[in-house]
Amino acid sequence: MARSAARSAARFDLPEVDDFTRPYWDAAAEGRLLLRRCRAEGCGAAHHYPREFCPSCWSEDVGWEPATGRATLYTWSVVHRNDLPPFGDRVPYVAAVVDLAEGPRMMTEITDCPEPELRIGMPLVVHFREAGEGGGGGKGGAEGNSGAEGAAVAVPVFRPA
Repeated sequence: MARSAARSAARFDLPEVDDFTRPYWDAAAEGRLLLRRCRAEGCGAAHHYPREFCPSCWSEDVGWEPATGRATLYTWSVVHRNDLPPFGDRVPYVAAVVDLAEGPRMMTEITDCPEPELRIGMPLVVHFREAGEGGGGGKGGAEGNSGAEGAAVAVPVFRPA
């Protein structure tokens, strides 16, 4: 019985925040999207998800920089069933890949737009959903995710510009 209670408390929409990714999640909580950019001579590639090295040239000379928050829709899929909490409370939802204005692609969710209105290449803008929004519990962290440590977490999602 205790095992099923622990499983029902787990959240699968919260990141595991660590020392490396903390600047990203702190910025998101403030409504800002950050990227990593390579500082190696001749490279300069931006990338997302955050990594400690450049995936283009393998340099470890990378740093955080603010993103514009603008993107275009690359592709999407409507999710009608997801048994992981709290996604089951959100179905149907639109899982998507977007091209950020700075170049990298990012997996995300599209909100505030009915699926029939979505178009490849449509302009999007980031906004941030607090962890408790959209079903599945209250605001802030949750049991079952030691990385969030009870702190408020905001996740970048996109909507039409």
